[in-house]
Amino acid sequence: MNSEIIKEIACLEACNQHREIGALRDNPVEEANAQERGNEPYIDEQPSYFPPELVGHIPKNSNILYHYYLMELEQKFAYDIPVHDIVLVLRDKLEPELESLHFDLDVDRGSLTVNFKYVGVINLSTDQVLLCRRFQKTLLRVLIYHDLGSLNERMDGDILGAETDYLLIPATGKHQRPVTIDWHCVNSVLFSCKKNGEFHLNCALPKDSARIVQTEDGPVCTCLLQNSLVYTHTDQFYCTTGIMGLNANSRMQHSRGKFNTYKEYYEKQHGIKLCFEHESLVSGRPIFMVKNYLQRCRNQKEKESRMSSVELPPELCSIVMSPISINTFYSFSFVPSIMHRLESLLIAANLKMMHLDHCKQNDVLPISKVLEAITTKKCQETFDLESLETLGDSFLKYAVSKQLFKTYEDQREGVLTLEKEKIISNAALCEFGCHRKLPGFIRDESFDPKKLIIPDDRSGSALSEELLFNTRKIYIRETRKMECETVADVVEALIGAFLSSGGETSALLFMEWLGIKVDFYITPYERPFLIHAEKHLNVRHLESLLNYSFRDPSLLVEALTHGSMLREIPRDYERLEFLGHSVLDYLMTKHFYYEYPGLSPELLTDTRSASVNNDCYARSAVKWELHKHILHASQELHKQIVETSNNFEKVSSESTFGWDSETTLPKVLGDIIESLAGAILVDSGYNKEMVFGSIRPLLEPLITPETSMSHPVKELMELCQKEHYNIKETNKNCNDNDGLSSITVKVLDAKGLSLIEHTATAANGKTARKLAYKEVLKSLKESKAFSGLSASHSEISIATTSTGVQAVAKRKPVFIKVDQLTPGTQGHTLAVKVVSSKPVKVTNSKPALSSRILSRHLHPIRIAECLVGDETGTIVFTARNDQVDIMKPGATVILRNAKIEMFKGFMRMVVDKWGRVEVTELANFDVKEDHNLSLVEYELVDAIEE
Repeated sequence: MNSEIIKEIACLEACNQHREIGALRDNPVEEANAQERGNEPYIDEQPSYFPPELVGHIPKNSNILYHYYLMELEQKFAYDIPVHDIVLVLRDKLEPELESLHFDLDVDRGSLTVNFKYVGVINLSTDQVLLCRRFQKTLLRVLIYHDLGSLNERMDGDILGAETDYLLIPATGKHQRPVTIDWHCVNSVLFSCKKNGEFHLNCALPKDSARIVQTEDGPVCTCLLQNSLVYTHTDQFYCTTGIMGLNANSRMQHSRGKFNTYKEYYEKQHGIKLCFEHESLVSGRPIFMVKNYLQRCRNQKEKESRMSSVELPPELCSIVMSPISINTFYSFSFVPSIMHRLESLLIAANLKMMHLDHCKQNDVLPISKVLEAITTKKCQETFDLESLETLGDSFLKYAVSKQLFKTYEDQREGVLTLEKEKIISNAALCEFGCHRKLPGFIRDESFDPKKLIIPDDRSGSALSEELLFNTRKIYIRETRKMECETVADVVEALIGAFLSSGGETSALLFMEWLGIKVDFYITPYERPFLIHAEKHLNVRHLESLLNYSFRDPSLLVEALTHGSMLREIPRDYERLEFLGHSVLDYLMTKHFYYEYPGLSPELLTDTRSASVNNDCYARSAVKWELHKHILHASQELHKQIVETSNNFEKVSSESTFGWDSETTLPKVLGDIIESLAGAILVDSGYNKEMVFGSIRPLLEPLITPETSMSHPVKELMELCQKEHYNIKETNKNCNDNDGLSSITVKVLDAKGLSLIEHTATAANGKTARKLAYKEVLKSLKESKAFSGLSASHSEISIATTSTGVQAVAKRKPVFIKVDQLTPGTQGHTLAVKVVSSKPVKVTNSKPALSSRILSRHLHPIRIAECLVGDETGTIVFTARNDQVDIMKPGATVILRNAKIEMFKGFMRMVVDKWGRVEVTELANFDVKEDHNLSLVEYELVDAIEE
């Protein structure tokens, strides 16, 4: 007898033994041996596309027609250096949606709003284009790299081949409208000390103020030195802002007693003997640091020492550009972030147009929504694809499940599940996405300003052209590694984007373009099911309970028939459960997505998962006594249902949702909620609103964002990963006769020493595992195991509690300082002052009028970002609800059992339900505001989920 026959016999025997209690699905051998789609090897080296709108070929000796846009910069914070507007010149006109583009940048001191306005067309000669290119190349290289590079390279040669072709030029002042290019500023790049020293005639200064001073490259007028970019003996760039009333013999303003005069300082510190000691010094400020202003909130003050003025001897200054103001440099320091956002939007627009080339009627999706769908969490921007992915995932599963349900009317649930996995697995979705060249459009890393492609700067890699489909072309800027799961996530997010913007028809059209062919045509549900429903069920009672009247009551019988009754009733509930599971998942996801539009992706996922699970449904089934109507012939199942029913008061008091339960519930109880949903869906002609209206009252009160909790397995894994701890599981059967499962969970430190462990026993391994993780997580939160500040492991005493938990023994709280806080730690107690408190807007739409039960459980969520600190530093504390009232600026508070969470790679301190915030006496220390721990960026590591 060969191995395949032995395997089949074993599987069938197991199936027969477990079918009595519905513990095993159909077709075990077929499911085990089936081959899924998407098994072709995936190549993780994928291109990164660059938009053709920013690429061009510039001919020599001819005028070129450009479209130009005004980028208005609105400064929403106080600073001694104001910004001014910038002109963006492009060869191609932007899509109408992008012509009025506006977005915010989070800068160190507040918010900067960028508004795009289309101005018109302009003709530029080749010489003007070359001049503008040289200007922007010089400016951006100095800002980004603090380096000039080969600026004069190719200035007099031909411009050949495809390269980035856009111009960023200073605009004239707001009082000089209509807007024009500030050619006076652009010409600053042509500055020559020799030329300006000999032929300088039009001095901007009064006659009594203007004079010639000696620079490193020669004599120049003071009007050209006081507003210029200079390069000094220390290989540093400075923006000069004025002539000072000091000279080399003046006492140093910031010497701290080390040196008396500037002359002494330069001689002893740098070995330079100043020759023009009576010449006035020049005030200069260091070049601005170019940052990614798209990813994080920078509303705290930048260290003033970093941007404070310095006093420079003119003879040590080499003028690079003049005249040019510091305002221009400050304004252009935001250009890399602005251009990256524009580049990303253009990539999204190209993806949209590529789809419309094949499906012109599906023009429903805003470009901004496409960008959201192709932006992963790794980008650390203010938006990402996760919410759309959750929505798209649920709709995809529903659409595919419905199609398979209609297509394979004679196949059992096991076959349907197998066929569904062939379509919706990550490998299959990745294959669909790669077929449509989606990987090149995906934004999968945080923007690095040094990756900005500066026109005419050949220091980076060259662009290569690629045809997408038909004649549409795009450019490849580089290749990068991309995981298969990322492509699958983007496919689901794009489905969610089309769904949220254009409805189900739009989402189906996009899926068809990908190659996932699904239709929502209503077809009769034909099956050999000749049975009188009233002989088996109290149909009227059930219809009253469901608030729905069945056209075909036999569907109600099918929905409540267990597999043990197949000898009497030709079909059990599993097919309807397969369909109902997907429709309920979709309906609940859609409900939370639209009911709470401001919900974070993590909270959306947790809230959906806590609502859509078997234990949650099982409680509702017993609550409404649906278990009394299950048609079955299994004594074991009857025993389990009776036991659950008798203990229902205890079970229902544990929690309102699934994974907080400590009791194992029979799976069939949750299954029938899903099968009833499937029955109503089919009977109503696939009317989803009818399903939600019938099933939702059974699930009330629904979970809200305030009552949702993370799964203990997921939360413990995330904590241990942050702290570099390991989790070890040991499985065993406590009592084979009782059928109980026992699981021990241990948390080990990096040295392999056991910190905490717990053994849980339950009716099945899944529940035992959940309980073990839950107790270990609770004990860790109550201990100092994650604080990183407790005594050494040799000093940690292990105690066994009455519940069987081995935990770190509690000690009196030890107060720590802010500068001791580190990522991923918790259990902290510290006294801090509240420096500032900024409310965060949380959007919650009003519940529907029909949701009266739900409305009693809704409370507005209040969040405030508070800067707190002590004499060692500051950190952002996220206050929630009642904590907001306590965290008033100027107050001193004690934070007990605080923990550090990571937000986009930056530390935030929180106090959850396991901790406490208390007002105390006013502290006598001064807060060190220039050391903000929340501005230190850490590398993010994806948490491992169950």
